[in-house]
Amino acid sequence: MKSPIVLKTILLLACSNTFMTFAWYAHLRNWSDRKWYIAALLSWGIALFEYLLQVPANRIGYTTLNLSQLKILQEVITLSVFLPFALLYMRQAFTWNYLWAGLCLVGAVFFMFRS
Repeated sequence: MKSPIVLKTILLLACSNTFMTFAWYAHLRNWSDRKWYIAALLSWGIALFEYLLQVPANRIGYTTLNLSQLKILQEVITLSVFLPFALLYMRQAFTWNYLWAGLCLVGAVFFMFRS
């Protein structure tokens, strides 16, 4: 059955993407007073944990999903992780563009996963 593999892939990619979102953007809030190369090294340390989850997630998912499906899944997860991060952690204002981007991804999911 596909579901446990896909569910495990989604869970690992969601955790992985949470680390990566922090690695990419948290320095803008937390380390803006430090030199860029210090922020880069700290971000690299966070990104290590992202790779420790992302590599197994993609290997597991690739047993059931094709490469394009994995990529679209990752993009949906990215937006799903980024939205609460942007709103709650970075204190950005909500805009309708988040909804429109999400709807575009729903369309992408439809086309990648249809039979």
